[in-house]
Order: sequence, then C-alpha cells, then structure tokens
Amino acid sequence: MRILTARHATTYRYARPVTFGQHRLMLRPRDSHDLRLVAAELTLSPPGNLRWMHDVFGNSVALVDFNASAAMLTIISTLKIERYGLDGLQFPIAPEAEFYPFIYSSSDRVDLGRLLEQHYPDPNGALARWADSFVTSRPMRTLELLTNMNAALKPDIIYAERHEPGTQSPAETLATKTGACRDFAMVFIEATRYLGFGARFVSGYLYDPALDRGDATQAVAATHAWAEVYLPGAGWIEYDPTDVLIAGENLIRVAVTRDPSQAIPISGSYTGSAADFLGMTVEVAVTAQN
Repeated sequence: MRILTARHATTYRYARPVTFGQHRLMLRPRDSHDLRLVAAELTLSPPGNLRWMHDVFGNSVALVDFNASAAMLTIISTLKIERYGLDGLQFPIAPEAEFYPFIYSSSDRVDLGRLLEQHYPDPNGALARWADSFVTSRPMRTLELLTNMNAALKPDIIYAERHEPGTQSPAETLATKTGACRDFAMVFIEATRYLGFGARFVSGYLYDPALDRGDATQAVAATHAWAEVYLPGAGWIEYDPTDVLIAGENLIRVAVTRDPSQAIPISGSYTGSAADFLGMTVEVAVTAQN
C-alpha cells in the first residue's frame, strides 16, 4: 500500500471580470478495494455553489455555479489516497478466457455494450494490421497478448504533450509516431476492441518517484490517461502503454469512461468575448508519504 497526495491546480485568466457559466469537475475518485480516498479538498475562487452527482459510468462529478464575476478563476483539488497494488501480476482469469480468442458470456456482452465497439475510423487498416501482428498463434495466452501490446507503443511512438483539446485518432498516432498519453491509451483501447475485448478509457494521475520533491505544491507532474480491459474472472485490469505499466499502484484512477471526451477534468463556460480570455495554467504534483 502506498499513501499518495495529488494536488491539481487550474487557473483561468481574463482581461476583465467575466461571468461564469456552470462548470463540471471530474477531480474526485471513488473509493474501492484498491483505492481508498482518505481526504479530499476542493478550493474555488471565486466561491460557488457545489452540487455532487454520479455520471452514467458512476464517476463522481461536481457541478459548480459561481456567485460572482472575476478576472481570474482558480480551482484546486487536493486528494490524499491509499493505493493498493497487486502482489505480482497474477490475475485469476476464468478458465474459458485464459486463451485468446474467447467469447464473453451473453450477459457480459450486453453489459459491455459499446465498450466492445471501435469508435474511430481506420481507413487504411493501419490499426487492424498493428493489432493483428500480436496474434502470433490461435489460441494464445490472453495475458501474453495484452502484455505484448501494452509494451509495443513506447519504443515506436514519441511521447509529446499536447495542450490542444481532443484526442488523435489511433490511425493518426500510428502514422505520425507521436502522441500524448491519451493518444497512446486510445491506440491500445481501439486495438483491443478490434480484437474483441471490452475496453474503457481511464483518466487520473501517475506517481513518478523521480519527480517527487516531497512538496505537493511543487508542480512537477501532469494528468495522465491509460486503459482498462475486462477479463472474465479478473475484472477490469489497468494497462498503461505510455509507461508500460500493468495494474500499478502508481496509477491514481479518477474517472473511467467510454471515450476521452467524457473524462475532461474541468469544463465550463464564461460570458464575454473571445479576446477576454488570456490563457490558463495547470499545475499537478503527486507526492508519496514516507
């Protein structure tokens, strides 16, 4: 078990005071057997009326209606969690799913629904060819297939932060050989869906010991994204193709969704002209308790 603190500070600046529309925040994880939320603090400036809800995926979402106009909007989330990692990568997969290909039960297929479907075009079949290259025999061990896919992107794709909104199509990421963590995740997710697996998108934070300065106010981390694949008997297993991690205790899960567009940490609006917006800064720090 590891005790981690994640501080996520977002600041929007404007040329003059503006009026804010409702903001939607996905910054608070759910308690689970592998992630216990010890404390959570949300600081808003200007202050606002806060209402909590669960979205269609069961994620914890805060809706904020701000009370005043301002030239600066600051949203700071501070989380203290206990993260429990697996003792080795021993997953109790159901016997019928130990080897690929396998067929989900009829009830699992109904419940997985669109998590089994590809969401992005693959006009030249590049993603399909990439996914098929890992199926070296039929049958083959399911975990071997997924482990090999999870480790294959980092050597070939250059990691590059992208500050523009949205996610590249997997075909574009494979063609340009560059992408952010959300792009890595979507290549893996779409490839596993193509092969018949149920997969979903995960957003949150990554604890990197090399970046831990022991001070949660020192921004040296970033938001992170990875994937989960559903395997009968084992349930949802985390795969991080950006850092080549599997079910790692350094992954802090905040939200799980079908598509990255549903997992935006902060979204909202303001009333004013486009010229009023001067920019935004995002500072993230993740530290461990010794």
